[in-house]
Amino acid sequence: YTVDPGLYAAGSPSADSPVLVTANYKLSFDMLRRVLSGIDPWILVLDTQGINVWCAAGKGTFGTGELVRRLKGAKLESVVSHRRLILPQLGAPGIQAHVVRQEIGFAVDFGPVRAADLPAYLRARRKATPEMRTVRFGWKDRLELTPMEFLPALRRYPWLLLGLFLLFGLHPQGILFRPALFGGWSYALLGLAMILSGSFLVPLCLPWIPFRSFALKGWLAGAVLTGGFLALRWGVVSESIFLVALTAAFFPVASSFLALLFTGTTAFTGLSGVQKELRYALPLYIAALAATAAGAVLYWLRAWGLI
Repeated sequence: YTVDPGLYAAGSPSADSPVLVTANYKLSFDMLRRVLSGIDPWILVLDTQGINVWCAAGKGTFGTGELVRRLKGAKLESVVSHRRLILPQLGAPGIQAHVVRQEIGFAVDFGPVRAADLPAYLRARRKATPEMRTVRFGWKDRLELTPMEFLPALRRYPWLLLGLFLLFGLHPQGILFRPALFGGWSYALLGLAMILSGSFLVPLCLPWIPFRSFALKGWLAGAVLTGGFLALRWGVVSESIFLVALTAAFFPVASSFLALLFTGTTAFTGLSGVQKELRYALPLYIAALAATAAGAVLYWLRAWGLI
């Protein structure tokens, strides 16, 4: 989801127009252009491999070397009369401003966090207020990002339906449609609830769900929904302790995993924190999948009268 790196003219820039630097993630590029009405700047797009500014700065693709290469390739010194660049504040971790000045002669100014504040920043002669420097991540921001996790999770949902179809429909005489349908429909709804829990409800309610860990937040939300499901369906599911164990093992962990994926979207998680979560979460996920598989096998053996 990229635009070609290089130098772009937004409107009708002149030799005195400001030079804005951004990533080649198309959403970042489009959001920047959207707020530039009446400004007419030059936009220098770095090749960040389609990654947003903040993540690319952490990976090094929004970095000093790439900035210098693009400046040289665009021959910017012959396009503008000044020698100043405006970079996003969140790109600062990847940029050594003094090296850029030594290598190519351009000074670096770090603009506001949000592109929407750029017009005010430029009117104030490149002076940012504390509000412009503050990273905000309210519920509207989180809601805007939930489709990035919800839609990919929804595309995996048919695999869960297939697993439930086999779980309830597989019998010694073959796969029976009626038991699969009547046994699996409520679990199909529970699976959909886990997708909503991990990829929508947890991100939306992030500050209010206990625990700092995203994996624990997701597991807690999933466990509450799973507990409610088991209470409502207890008359049916209690006939097989293996089915109860399978449900308790798999569904909260599914919610936990989807919530953990949201760490890459938030404004307050770092690489070390994510790695710390993964060190304890992944073994638990593997153990839960093993328990799920064991519960499915034992459920089949019990249903077929073999144990």
